[in-house]
Amino acid sequence: MEAVPRMPMIWLDLKEAGDAVSVPRDFEGCSTLRKYLGQLHFLQSRIPMGAGQDAAVPVTWTEIFSGKAVTHEDIKYEQACVLYNLGALHSMLGAMDKRVSEEGMKVSCTHFQCAAGAFTYLRDHFPHSYSVDMSHQILSLNINLMLGQAQECLLEKSMLDNRKSFLVARISAQVVDYYKEACRALENSETASLLGKIQKDWKKLVQMKIYYFAAVAHLHMGKQAEEQQKFGERVIYFQSALDKLNEAIKLAKGQPETVQEALRFTMDVIGGKYNSAKKDNDFIYHEAVPVLDTLQSVKGAPLVKALPVNPTDPAVTGPDIFAKLVPMAAHEASSLYSEEKAKLLRDVMAKIEAKNEVLDQFMDSMQLDPETVDNLDMYSHIPPVLMEKCAALSVRPDTVRNLVQSMQVLSGVFTDVEASLKEIRDLLEEDEAQERKLQELLGRVPPAPGSPPGLAEVSKECSKYLELHEKASFTNTELHRAMNLHLGNLRLLGGPLEQVRAALPTPALSEDDKQVLQNLKRILAKVQEMRDQRMSLEQQLREMIQKDDITTSLVTTDRSEMKKLFEEQLRKYDQLKVYLEQNLAAQENVLKALTDANVKYAAVRKGLAEVEHKWNTTVQTLVASYEAYEDLMKKSQEGKDFYTDLEGKAAKLLERARAACQASQAQRQQLLERELKKQPPPRPTAPKPPLQKKALELEPGGSEATDLGSLGLPDLPEELRSLPPELLPGPLAQLPP
Repeated sequence: MEAVPRMPMIWLDLKEAGDAVSVPRDFEGCSTLRKYLGQLHFLQSRIPMGAGQDAAVPVTWTEIFSGKAVTHEDIKYEQACVLYNLGALHSMLGAMDKRVSEEGMKVSCTHFQCAAGAFTYLRDHFPHSYSVDMSHQILSLNINLMLGQAQECLLEKSMLDNRKSFLVARISAQVVDYYKEACRALENSETASLLGKIQKDWKKLVQMKIYYFAAVAHLHMGKQAEEQQKFGERVIYFQSALDKLNEAIKLAKGQPETVQEALRFTMDVIGGKYNSAKKDNDFIYHEAVPVLDTLQSVKGAPLVKALPVNPTDPAVTGPDIFAKLVPMAAHEASSLYSEEKAKLLRDVMAKIEAKNEVLDQFMDSMQLDPETVDNLDMYSHIPPVLMEKCAALSVRPDTVRNLVQSMQVLSGVFTDVEASLKEIRDLLEEDEAQERKLQELLGRVPPAPGSPPGLAEVSKECSKYLELHEKASFTNTELHRAMNLHLGNLRLLGGPLEQVRAALPTPALSEDDKQVLQNLKRILAKVQEMRDQRMSLEQQLREMIQKDDITTSLVTTDRSEMKKLFEEQLRKYDQLKVYLEQNLAAQENVLKALTDANVKYAAVRKGLAEVEHKWNTTVQTLVASYEAYEDLMKKSQEGKDFYTDLEGKAAKLLERARAACQASQAQRQQLLERELKKQPPPRPTAPKPPLQKKALELEPGGSEATDLGSLGLPDLPEELRSLPPELLPGPLAQLPP
């Protein structure tokens, strides 16, 4: 996978102001923006240029998504726009590199982390009301996009370095987590309205990447299972990777060729891995393939972070050019107060994050999704993939008949070949038996010459054809079995849609079951309401802290009174803190109610899951039967061609076998005649009655060989008396029975 083509990255346009803040799109531009940001920070701490202050001047910047000019009389607006451009420029530089070298991957990863740091500082330290492109939702989206792309660069580097499979899987899973967060923001109606038409393009790319990197994660989990010789787990992980990659391919329509190349490359890798793993497990290891949900989920490993921005770092901003204008005491006091606010925010966020972690773990363990908790809508219609197959068969009404006829023709040719080979084998066995019998009779005389060379060649070719026939017979049987397996499904797909719909399983819910579902949905809605309220209160707290500037008060406050002033100012947050505490405390009761509802839902859920599994299995089986049709026809034709050729060869071989057996029979007769001529003349005997009369007196079942002397013919040796008549030479062969 280290050679997989690189996916494109998302980058942001820079805001424009039409003055000296325009910078080149390179490293020097980033440095210039950082220096300018630092000097603005030094300036605003000394001169009253904030909103409503005496020295405030109009500041105008374009809003990215609408292109409209937005003006505020606030120096912090200038800082915010410069900070936004710093993040946007880093994103642009990160996306420009092709990332084909190790150094390129590192540089791009650093740029995206710097971009995330700039947007994080902007979100946490500046008002969000300046313009749409700097709202909290948009900035949070940008942060997750940049972190996801930085983690993606790290994943490419890890695959290039051939890191351990489990580590690569965790890195890839974290890419998925970042992009899922970004996708949630993109799916938010408010965010979508803010982004405008660019939202759809971003959403398509991010959704595709979610499935793609989930496939990469499961590919490497399968490779880890292979290393651990867990061959059943290997199959299910590669199967899951293949399924997720197919979803990514569906979502990649309209994406650039670089995306398509990456998907094709990955499909070759994953498809090959899955086919090999399944074949090995089916024929060699025979390990049970577990259900994916029973395996431990892949936990992401966040190895990137938002690199912090420090506007006062002299190594970045250079010397403070306004150092002599304003005393630093007020600024120092303001920094102390900012730290108090940050401490308050950290304490509150620690409680929120702890509760959120419990809530997330609980909901993950429940595996309950309010949107699909019953999933009943899917049973009301035939799925599109099945409709497509039905439509295809509706214009090919002779599908089943053609398949049956093809297989019948194959069976006929198969039978003819088998009959010819059997006759050849019988001829050879009969000839061998006659040869063996003759050798037994002539054991005291020199052995018979070898069989005609044609007979050995016939025997060799017959063995070869029998071996070919035996191997092909297994294939033929499997082909008929496959046809019988798919024939009924093909008839169903080619029939009325009502029959197809009736063949798909549907759940049967009682009134009690419906009530259980309704109650569960109601409580799940409460959980979501609790989440939304918590996020809203958190957002209010952040915005309140960001707007809380007491610099003016600090200038007129005695240094000894600073602590008291801080305490008074921080009390304004008490009400919000109370609301948050109430929200956090309510979580325990809500989860208890959800637990009780889930217990009642267990039986219903099991039934729905079984029906859904049967439904999916039925759909997959029907689709597989459709897709198997062309393969069956192709293999049937190949079978007919093979047996037609073999039939011609077998017929020729049969003629040769007959001729060779006749030659062998003639050879044995000649040998017998020679042996008889070597026998001594008969001894004189008393006169015997006439031959005809004596022959008439033979009793049925009598031994003709013992009476040859009485018939006036020479006695045969003991070992020739049981020889069948057709092997006797000359007049002996004409004796009456």
